[in-house]
Amino acid sequence: MNIVVGYVPTPEGAAAVEHAVEIARRDGDRIVVVNSGVRGNDAHPAFAGAAHWDALDERLTSLGVDHELRQPAQAQSPADEILAAADAVDAGLIVIGLRRRSPVGKLFLGSSAQQVLLDASCPVVAVKRAD
Repeated sequence: MNIVVGYVPTPEGAAAVEHAVEIARRDGDRIVVVNSGVRGNDAHPAFAGAAHWDALDERLTSLGVDHELRQPAQAQSPADEILAAADAVDAGLIVIGLRRRSPVGKLFLGSSAQQVLLDASCPVVAVKRAD
């Protein structure tokens, strides 16, 4: 099975990767990690820099996890990129990290997580960061 992970360089993103790694190592699955800036903006904090991206690749390799890293250059919204990757690899699961937001923050800023949860064609696991 392919597991798509929506990744941002935050504790929430790390929690999503860790959860996917646990499943992949247990079941012999392949992980597809997706990271994008917002609408192709690689200066956005959600975009993983080269050093961070390389470290993630090295870690997954050292754990023996079959994986692919995707960082689209002309990215759509993060949710659209996650959903497109899931469709492209026929994912059996999507894993995303969640962060706490106030009700007002949810109302005005929208939610990539909500879009993934509502529009995914496969099960979605939403992981909170460890506190």
